[in-house]
Amino acid sequence: MAFSKSARRIKIRRRIRKTVNGTALRPRLSVFRSNKEIYAQVINDVDGVTIASASSRELKSTAGKVEVAKEVGIAVAAKAKAAGIESVSFDRGGYLYHGRVLSLAEGAREGGLKF
Repeated sequence: MAFSKSARRIKIRRRIRKTVNGTALRPRLSVFRSNKEIYAQVINDVDGVTIASASSRELKSTAGKVEVAKEVGIAVAAKAKAAGIESVSFDRGGYLYHGRVLSLAEGAREGGLKF
């Protein structure tokens, strides 16, 4: 029997999280995407601390969802750079790497993060 969309994403997410984890030197850039909004966090998994975060809710932009995702990537990169982070591990959260997730990653790269 085929998995539902959400069960498939959770299965993929668990598989990704086995290998991708954040340290103090190279934290994890985690992405969560809802139907309307997109959220990004830079997380140190060793200490269990969120170093930087950004979301489309705080930007209040009227552009399309893909453009807003790029702005969120730039915003989270700026906050991470201010906290002294230059490279991260990208955690796509079980989502396909295209559309809004790809746009957020490109925005983070434009903001100066390396991954």
